[in-house]
Amino acid sequence: MRRACLAVTALVLPLLVLGLLAGFEVFDAGPTGTPLLIGGALLLGVLARMMYVRGTGAPYPLTGERTALGTTVAIIVLCSFWAVGGYAQQKGTADAEQLARHLYLRPAIVLDTSERLHLGWSGVRETVLPDVEQGARFRYRYEGLRLLAHAGGRMFLVPRDWTWETGNGLIVPFDATVRVAFHPG
Repeated sequence: MRRACLAVTALVLPLLVLGLLAGFEVFDAGPTGTPLLIGGALLLGVLARMMYVRGTGAPYPLTGERTALGTTVAIIVLCSFWAVGGYAQQKGTADAEQLARHLYLRPAIVLDTSERLHLGWSGVRETVLPDVEQGARFRYRYEGLRLLAHAGGRMFLVPRDWTWETGNGLIVPFDATVRVAFHPG
């Protein structure tokens, strides 16, 4: 048991060094690599020390080790939050890239407004609606838009040929000031 604990302890220092090197961007470990290397090394160190002390029959932690153990556990918890934040950022970026590649799956929107929006975007067509009756509410129609998201009483619209490089977006209130027709992507 003691040899196994010593073997695990021998892994701690190289993992910590790799984590610190990744933190200083000597090499790219990705958004979760640095916290996983540092937190994992410390966790292995704590577990190996606990098993080693328990193998002797002594209670763990030994007197005088409580502060070091508390600090180490706090760093492990911080590394865990750091890793989760890095994963969330990586996942959000991947989801956004996926959505951008498959924008044709989002609902097509025909938007009627009372005022001209002056968009002039590629792929978006503006049509002046005829005055069917005096005092018609909606005067302009915009076609070639896609619904990106709907939240908080607002619609987030993008042109159907939207790209990261030439991306434009339009935020429109989802209320009586506009008329919206949804069509399948």
